[in-house]
Amino acid sequence: MTVETTSSRVNRFTRAQIEIRLKSCARLPSLSTINSALRELLNADQRYTSQISEIIRRDPSLTSRLLRLVNSVYYGLTTPVNSIEEAVFYLGVRQIRQLAMVTPVIEDFQKLAGNTVFPWREFWQHCIGTAIMTREVVSVVMVPSDEADYVAGLVHDVGKIVMASAFPTQFAEVHRLIASGAADLLATETEVLGLDHAELGAIYLHNHNLPEVMVDVARYHHRSAEAKQNAPLVAAVQIADMLVRYAKIGTSGNPEPVAEEDPFSSKPWQMIFPNQDEEEISIARAALKRSLDRLPTILDGLV
Repeated sequence: MTVETTSSRVNRFTRAQIEIRLKSCARLPSLSTINSALRELLNADQRYTSQISEIIRRDPSLTSRLLRLVNSVYYGLTTPVNSIEEAVFYLGVRQIRQLAMVTPVIEDFQKLAGNTVFPWREFWQHCIGTAIMTREVVSVVMVPSDEADYVAGLVHDVGKIVMASAFPTQFAEVHRLIASGAADLLATETEVLGLDHAELGAIYLHNHNLPEVMVDVARYHHRSAEAKQNAPLVAAVQIADMLVRYAKIGTSGNPEPVAEEDPFSSKPWQMIFPNQDEEEISIARAALKRSLDRLPTILDGLV
């Protein structure tokens, strides 16, 4: 089956054809080592700053991002931070962990996406912004026990990267149609390719043996109410995605507008905050707004 366009005829695939092609889609080294990396990074609290700094120093890309981040976030410092040890001191172990995960994942994402035309820098900002805001949403209701929430937010849109890599013609056509006024991204992807980016991402992550929670986030981050497992985290990612899109931070390629009240009146919000009173909700909203206001400065230091 094909979709008629003004410029060409674009092949639409069956699910079976899509799954076959995805099996040959390049594996991301950073994703394949996330589980072990998380376990190692969780032990970083026991290391001295000098030891952490030595590990960072071996990775020029991570070093560069670390110094950019600390100098953008702590822009009020009288002199720029040029020392890795000093940067580690200012940022703390948790932010170092997150930065250590972001750096290889984003670099691998870019390699997978290749030279496909798309505003990738703004897309990475959307992904990292969603990761940061997922952590903020989760932190409102509990103390996170690991980095799974952050990683889930980071990889929620991996299906778009996979589409750009494995189906570049269809990816380009989808975004031509979006630029021409198509309002529903998932419906457009399904019409052009045969599956949307959420399902593509879930299949890809499953193929590469990522934890089920990551697969669920990729599959259900636009419809968290349908998630049978890991529903609270999926809901947190959906809220974070909506907050970042509302603030127009980066770009996800999704043209659907998000109003200020949308995240807080949504089903995901009700899933996470089913019984909280007005005062608690007001405090949560204020905390998320402060985090959202700081986000552009943080992202400028990261991407």
